[in-house]
Amino acid sequence: SKSWAQRFEEKVSEHTGIKYAVACNSGTSGLHMAMAACNIGPGDEVITPGLTVVMDAYAVIHVGATPVFVDIDPDTFNIDPNLIESAITDRTKAIVPVHIGGNPVDMDRIIDIANKYNLMIIEDAAQAHGAEWNGKKVGALHKGGIFSFQSSKNMSAGEGGAVVSNDEEFIDACFAYYNCGRHRDGDWYEHHIVGGNHRISSMAASLLIPQFQTIENDMCIREENRKKLDESLLDMGLEITHRYKKVTREANHLYLLRYKEENFNDISREKFFEAMRAEGVYTYAGYIPLYREEVFHGKRDDFPWLKNISYSNISCPVTEQISDFQSVWLTQNHLLGNESDIQDIINAFEKVTTALKNNPEKFDI
Repeated sequence: SKSWAQRFEEKVSEHTGIKYAVACNSGTSGLHMAMAACNIGPGDEVITPGLTVVMDAYAVIHVGATPVFVDIDPDTFNIDPNLIESAITDRTKAIVPVHIGGNPVDMDRIIDIANKYNLMIIEDAAQAHGAEWNGKKVGALHKGGIFSFQSSKNMSAGEGGAVVSNDEEFIDACFAYYNCGRHRDGDWYEHHIVGGNHRISSMAASLLIPQFQTIENDMCIREENRKKLDESLLDMGLEITHRYKKVTREANHLYLLRYKEENFNDISREKFFEAMRAEGVYTYAGYIPLYREEVFHGKRDDFPWLKNISYSNISCPVTEQISDFQSVWLTQNHLLGNESDIQDIINAFEKVTTALKNNPEKFDI
C-alpha cells in the first residue's frame, strides 16, 4: 500500500499539474536537495533576490556555492529581472526567483535570461501555493521548484516541504538526496550517492492531504478580501503592491504595502506600526536585506570559499529603501476573516492614517 508521503506527493502533482513531486521535511531541505540535484557546488554562483528569507542563501552555501544578491522591483518586492543579466558571470549556474507573498515573479523574462545563458531556475514557491503565471501553477515553470508547509504558510503541517519538477532525471536525483542515497526503484539497502534523511513525516503528510479540499475556497476568500483592502486603502496614502500582467492568480500569503513618510508628515513607519498594533492589527516590516545579516559578516572559517567575498560592499538600493523605511506586512490569516473582520482592519488603517496626516502631534515625533 502507498505511504502517506506517497499519497501526499500524488496530491501535490494533481493540484499543481506538475508531473513529479518529492515530499520533504521542510522547504529549506527542498532547496538544498534541488541545488544538489542540479550539481551546483564549489566555484558556482547562484543568483537570488536581496530581500528574501535567509534559507535561500543557506541552501546555496550548503552545497559549497556562493549566493549573489540582486535588487528588487519596488512595485512587487520580487527580484528585478532588469538587473539579473548584469549579475551573471561565467560561474553563474542558477537563478532562484522567489514569489514573495505568493505574488509570482516575471517568469517569462527570467526564463528568457536563463535560456540565453544556459542557466537553471529553481523557483522558491514556498509562499505561493496555487499561484499561477499565465494560467500555469508556479513551481516548475523551468527546472523545478519548492513549496513549504511550515506553520505560517497557506497550507501547513507545522513543518514540511516538497520539490516539484517535470524533469524525471532531476526528481530522481532529489529523491536520492532526500532518501539516504536510494534510487526510487531500488532496494531499501541500496545506496548510490551520499544523501541524507530529509523525508516528510507520515503525520505531516496526513495533515496536509485534507487541505487540498479546502485550499480553493481559502484562496477565493483571501482574494476577495485582498480586493476589499486594495480598494479601501488606495485613498489613505499607502501604496499597494502590484502584479505583473501575466499573473493569473496570486496566493496572497502576505498582504504587502509601501509606507512613505512624506505622505504622513514625515512620521516614521515604526510609529505607524505602533499605532496599528494598538488598534489590534499586527503590521511589521518583514525581511531585512540578506547581505546585512550577521552571518555574512562574521568568521569565514566555517565556509572558507566566502572569505574573498565582501558582502559589506553590496548595495541593493531598492531593497534597502523598502526594508528600512517602507515595507508593511500583514500575514495571510488577516485575509481569511468575514466581512466584519475585514472592515475592522480597514477601520484601523483609516483611523491611524487619518491621525498621522491630521494630528501628527499625537505621535510624539
